Amino acid sequence: MSVGPDAIRTRAIKVAKSTSLSLTAIGLALLVSAVLILLAGFNPLIAYAALLKGAFGDSFAIGNTLARTTPLIFTGLAVAFAFRCNLLNIGAEGQLYAGALASVVVGIFVTGLPTPLHIMLAIAAGFAAGAMWGGLAGLMKSQRGINEIVSTIMLNFVAIFFVSYMVQGPIAEPPGFFHQTAQVATTARLPIIAPKSDLSIGILIAVGCAIFIAYLLWRTPFGLRLRTVGRSEGAARFAGIPVNRFMFGAMSISGGLAGLAGTVEIIGSQYRLLDFFSPGYGFDGIAVAFLGRSDPIGVIFAAFLFAALRIGANQMQRTTGLPTSLVLVIQGTVILFILGAGILQWYRQRQQEKGA
Repeated sequence: MSVGPDAIRTRAIKVAKSTSLSLTAIGLALLVSAVLILLAGFNPLIAYAALLKGAFGDSFAIGNTLARTTPLIFTGLAVAFAFRCNLLNIGAEGQLYAGALASVVVGIFVTGLPTPLHIMLAIAAGFAAGAMWGGLAGLMKSQRGINEIVSTIMLNFVAIFFVSYMVQGPIAEPPGFFHQTAQVATTARLPIIAPKSDLSIGILIAVGCAIFIAYLLWRTPFGLRLRTVGRSEGAARFAGIPVNRFMFGAMSISGGLAGLAGTVEIIGSQYRLLDFFSPGYGFDGIAVAFLGRSDPIGVIFAAFLFAALRIGANQMQRTTGLPTSLVLVIQGTVILFILGAGILQWYRQRQQEKGA
């Protein structure tokens, strides 16, 4: 599909405006946060210096930031993909757990495979398990009209506590004193990029998936039909698009992407499945998707920003002694300002469309 110079220029201008608006929002959020830090009796310059050092101070810090970015890209993509079909997937956390469970089973109990094949099988199992869990919500939505927000929230609890049962009993590491599995085989582990951190080639897989999803959404007939369903179910049905099938497919692919978050976390850094192992990557993915404006490429940068804030904020708290509650307020302020910028941009676009 060819793209003319006018289309490229229009896209570049739109991206530049969106980027400048986001940067302005971040700057304003940091100014407001600086006032809060001052009122709490701390030096904002020292606090922000600690934040930057924690996220980007050396190769170890950068590696940890990118490692934290990896699962957020996957969960952000999961939410963003479903949203393009006008579906709100709140179940990325449960789908992440499903993917982690499937990949750890393959990593532990499937033996005798060469490393590339073992890794690919673990990844495929994680994607399939997440897709099945997301597809279940999609099936309920498309066949029975059950709201996907309700079903995915409920399925979160089912997946999380089923994994808890599994690591406490059936697949617990002998003798079973700890709520965890044995480590996956070395042949099932992703190669590490930065040896002194948890950064694996999972980050490359995540970025590659984002690029592929962007291509799928914007450069294929499937993506066009899926976005049509998202914009207007009535128009899609009139055009002969099987709306129910696309809803099911969108939730299945969304769940598979979330499953990859759990898979890469297991075979890329943790190497074993622990009880309640996720710090909330699935729920963070909702914020990442909205920060990235549900654009796959935007999700990459939003996930990186979110991870840098989380990693840097921890260092800021340790260095300056800021109360944990204030650190969370600072993170929330940055997110709220960026979301506000997105709403402002959406409002401007709607006004321009009305004026046209």
